[in-house]
Amino acid sequence: MRRRVVFWVEEYFYNPNFIQKFLSFLLLPLSWIYCFCMYLRFKSKTAQDFGIDIISVGNLSVGGSGKTPLVTALASRYEDVAIVLRGYGRESRGLVVVSDGNKILCGVDKSGDEAMIYAHKLPNVKVIVSENRNDGVLKAKEIGAKILFLDDAYSKHDIKKLDILIDVESKNSSCLPSGPFRERLWKGKEAVVIRDGIDFKRVVELKNKSDKMSLVTAIARPQRLDSYLPEVVGKNYFEDHHSFVRDEVLNILKKDNAESVLVTYKDFVKLEQFGLPLSLLDLHVEVNEDILKIVDNYRRK
Repeated sequence: MRRRVVFWVEEYFYNPNFIQKFLSFLLLPLSWIYCFCMYLRFKSKTAQDFGIDIISVGNLSVGGSGKTPLVTALASRYEDVAIVLRGYGRESRGLVVVSDGNKILCGVDKSGDEAMIYAHKLPNVKVIVSENRNDGVLKAKEIGAKILFLDDAYSKHDIKKLDILIDVESKNSSCLPSGPFRERLWKGKEAVVIRDGIDFKRVVELKNKSDKMSLVTAIARPQRLDSYLPEVVGKNYFEDHHSFVRDEVLNILKKDNAESVLVTYKDFVKLEQFGLPLSLLDLHVEVNEDILKIVDNYRRK
């Protein structure tokens, strides 16, 4: 049931049918109220300088945008780096140091899938999950970070930072609940807006290929993968941040008569513990030099 609701909401936000468009129209008054409240929240905040270079990468709408590979690409260029994120889908609460830049200190159940991706792909980077980003920033400074990346923190208007926003196309440009937008790019709020395919491009490498692969993925709007997919014998979509159990994946292998399960890295960090045959769609991004210079120039201020 939860999976069906999540997929319905994603369709409602990004590719609505007639009934969903009508519902969106009916909810417009609530969206106006919500958006006005978010504007008042923005105006009430004063950005605090934490004495460390902070770059936030995210998007204004709900759902996936490619921020994880983009943060990975940017963070890999520097030393003494920390990444702080909320840790969606984790079973823990509060502040958890996932990696101290030398070793991974917890499992994916306590870190969440996105934090574990960073810990795997950037072994020299400190990775911290915390619902309170301010606490995460202070912890990063305490353990020696000199530059910090915030995953999806545009709305943290009380933190002085460089905001990089990935522009996500949608047929519905309204705020919640009528549309997918959590906030607007407020007047007086500086941000660098970048576009997939223009300011950065995705590069996908297929690892451990088999002749009969079945796609299993738990990412937002999984149809985004279609243009990168090799031939597969089945497609199995789960809601974003879904916590897999071994038997459900094993049953998919049997149902699709597959030799391996094809996964993204976000799924891989949760499935590798099961000892099942995995093929990997390993995604990274190449960033336009102009964007890299913006980050470098921000550091020199």
